[in-house]
Amino acid sequence: MPVSRPNEVLVIGSSNTDLVFTTERLPAPGETILGEDFIIAQGGKGANQAVAAARAGAGVSFVSCVGDDAFGKQSVASVEAEGINTEYVSVISGQASGVAAILVDLGGENTIVVAPGANRWLTPDLVEKAEPAFTDAAVCLVQLECPVESVQRAVEMAREHHIPVILNPAPAAVLPSGIFEQVYLITPNETETEHLVGIRPDTKEKTVEAGRLLIQKGVKHVIITLGAQGAMLVNDTHEVQIPAPRVTATDTTAAGDAFNGALAAALSAGSELEDAIRLANSAGALAVTRQGAQPSLPYLNEILKLT
Repeated sequence: MPVSRPNEVLVIGSSNTDLVFTTERLPAPGETILGEDFIIAQGGKGANQAVAAARAGAGVSFVSCVGDDAFGKQSVASVEAEGINTEYVSVISGQASGVAAILVDLGGENTIVVAPGANRWLTPDLVEKAEPAFTDAAVCLVQLECPVESVQRAVEMAREHHIPVILNPAPAAVLPSGIFEQVYLITPNETETEHLVGIRPDTKEKTVEAGRLLIQKGVKHVIITLGAQGAMLVNDTHEVQIPAPRVTATDTTAAGDAFNGALAAALSAGSELEDAIRLANSAGALAVTRQGAQPSLPYLNEILKLT
């Protein structure tokens, strides 16, 4: 379990504002339905994971881009309120901030459309300007809601600074082949796993097979997240499925972000990998019991009670 003195997690990625609509069911193509509730919440995979790591006990620095609009100002204020270092969050003049439209049905399933806005401007140059943050980092956490070339540069810089990288390959995208061997740990969900290796991990055997294919690409550790079924760890010595706590889901938005942020926080604090996964499973489980992205992310004391 994490120790009381947090280490630094460096998160590089997106910042969005989520427009969340709750509906009885998700609409079919071409269909208009009446919704139940509507909320505006802070989101974006990068910002979500930064907040998740901070709430799980880590010190966090965040590298991102926002527009010079009200959404951007609120996004920065929200992560700063969590004690996160925003020195390397750039405000892009004349650009709108990222926005996500999220539909959530009463069973907790969701569909999401993201307009990246200023996130497209998170260039390799801006990642390089954040080099001082790499010096203090114990773990670097990246996702794919910003340009892939910037993710690649972040991975390269982390390797230069001897920092282990957690790559959350979400949303699914084509990755340069050389990136895998520079990654310490990759955390795809079922859909992303199928995109990466062409195998749907819907049985234990297929999940292990998919993990082995990712290991062959050069990744040291693979954690395939399986929703309510927990997560499968595959590496040179392990093929173990770690179950998640049983909960009643109301909104699955940001469950993966809760998992990845808590995982990074636990590893930065020196946890063994299987212990870190158990804690991350609990964080993800708690997140699905609440609505919204960042509002759903749990704090360390809550996570420990469920772990």
